[in-house]
Amino acid sequence: MFNNLNNTQKKLITAIFAVIVYIVATGVSYSVFSAVNAKNNPMLVNSQAGSGQAVSDVDAEPNEPKTETCPLNGEKQTKSARIVWEKRRPLAVMIENQLEARPQSGLTSADIVYEAVAEGGITRFMALYLCNYNDVQVGPVRSARTYFIDWLSEYDALYAHVGGANTPGPANALGQIIDYNIKDLNQFSIGFPTYWRDYERLGRPVATEHTMYSTIQKLWAVGEKRGWGAVDENGVRWDKNFKPWLFVDGKSAGTTNAVEVNFWEGYNDYKVNWIYDSATNSYKRKNGGQDQIDLNNKKQIAPKNIVVQFERESNANDGYPNNAHLLYGTKGQGKALIFQNGTVTVGSWNKANRLARTKYIDQNGKEIQFVRGQIWIETVPEGSKVTY
Repeated sequence: MFNNLNNTQKKLITAIFAVIVYIVATGVSYSVFSAVNAKNNPMLVNSQAGSGQAVSDVDAEPNEPKTETCPLNGEKQTKSARIVWEKRRPLAVMIENQLEARPQSGLTSADIVYEAVAEGGITRFMALYLCNYNDVQVGPVRSARTYFIDWLSEYDALYAHVGGANTPGPANALGQIIDYNIKDLNQFSIGFPTYWRDYERLGRPVATEHTMYSTIQKLWAVGEKRGWGAVDENGVRWDKNFKPWLFVDGKSAGTTNAVEVNFWEGYNDYKVNWIYDSATNSYKRKNGGQDQIDLNNKKQIAPKNIVVQFERESNANDGYPNNAHLLYGTKGQGKALIFQNGTVTVGSWNKANRLARTKYIDQNGKEIQFVRGQIWIETVPEGSKVTY
């Protein structure tokens, strides 16, 4: 039958057959590689419950005193940990918060977490890492947004994400990454095995957009190869112009035991409740009425500090479907609420420009001192309802 075809038909069938063989071979290779990798290092391939426990919460040297201050959040770490973090720069990872993305991996291990609406009332996280000595699985990793770029610019950080808003206009995050010379770790330019997809991370199938993962050590390794260690390709350390916030030891002192944050009124799946725990001097997080747990270690998210900053929210009007791309007034100043030690401070935030460090000031004009430990910064639209 093949001999009865003309040359054009024969070439077409041969090409189709070659493509099929390539797809099958690629699939088999990926499956074999994943199986081998899972056997050798199951924690970093399979993100099902419990898989990250051994890479998340281990001290550099368990008996070594914690005498060194993490420059991002003031937490005390060991000298061994400091030797490691001084050789790298901060890493920012975009982690989604859509219902299918929960529970996420790696949020309890971040030094700082930024949270804001990405689109349609659905919030997204940018988790910042520097001082964690160990490897940490992170994800699901999602796309970039312009206002997160403004915040990460304060740290000259590596930026890990999967694509991003790219419609021409003020919300063009991918364009701004180029314009601002952001140290970009876009999954589109890196791929497997630094990034991988886990389609059954919860023991059941999930949609593709909720399956991208990596680890902080893999991402730092790519940054190092690209010349972005603690010192960049121009010989400049990331912290040359960095101004750490002020830090103080924490102590339970108040009775502000519950905080409720509404990003968009009526979007109850993304409403956040913080419950103060005086025993640990931390705030346990509920999202949509449920305890929000880190899949790596089964721990409830519980930072030491909560910052709620009010910023002007607007639509980008860039022609994107449903006008979904958002803008926030990240530069300038506005109202802020700072929760720590079971108390609330009514103050303000100010940020002079994209590269400038955001400062948090109390009503007497004094800079806020953060309790040593994780800092969680939530940006809500001006006028949003926050109760405490």
